[in-house]
Amino acid sequence: MRVGTVYLVGAGPGDPGLLTVRGLALLRGADVVIYDRLVHPDLLAEAPREALRVFAGKRCGSHGLPQGEINALLVAHARRGARVVRLKGGDPFVLGRGGEEALALAEAGIPVEIVPGVSSAIAVPACAGIPLTHRGLASSFAVVTGHEDACTGRPAVDWGRLGTAVDTLVVLMGARALPRIVAELLAHGRPSATPVALLRRGTTEGPLTITGSLADIVDKARAAALEPPVVVVVGEVVALADHLRPHRDHVPRALALR
Repeated sequence: MRVGTVYLVGAGPGDPGLLTVRGLALLRGADVVIYDRLVHPDLLAEAPREALRVFAGKRCGSHGLPQGEINALLVAHARRGARVVRLKGGDPFVLGRGGEEALALAEAGIPVEIVPGVSSAIAVPACAGIPLTHRGLASSFAVVTGHEDACTGRPAVDWGRLGTAVDTLVVLMGARALPRIVAELLAHGRPSATPVALLRRGTTEGPLTITGSLADIVDKARAAALEPPVVVVVGEVVALADHLRPHRDHVPRALALR
């Protein structure tokens, strides 16, 4: 039997309209779709009716499938000749463990194609009117994880080196670790007056933006009972949100590209 191909497809930042054209074409021809928690349901509806759909989502403290089982599942379906779409939130290679899956497939001799997606690290701030770079305010940015290193229990980011190394910091998966992140930034040279934005559901229904500074953002997040997923933006560009926030009057709907 001919071995199938696995396509690691970035589903984008939530709004189904932000899936790439290549990703949509592959989804519509899939035999198997293995998808993450933050993938919009309208995207799953684009796969053929007979396609097998497998949930492999994760959230902090609860994994639908361990990563090793996801890797094995991709290999098994490809070996039976299936066209497998691994639909991952955002971009497969931006804090999405896509690299691990691609390596596992390569080691098993399975053909794999990487289909980039629109990362929430860029799209969510943009939808809130926050450019990550802006002349006179920021000429660099970094995207980091808010999770701790699972092996050591310590922060996965060297805040001492990164805290003031770039103008704008974007932290993904940082909602629960916000107090620690703020403390690290203050301890390593970021002024307490530095603007901060907390962005939730940034490209979908009911977006929420909470702004403040390193001095008060933890209290504001606690008062709002903020739950993941949240994109945290730290830097002077946050102050532009009041001037640049786009008017958003649409609700995501099924794609109409047939």
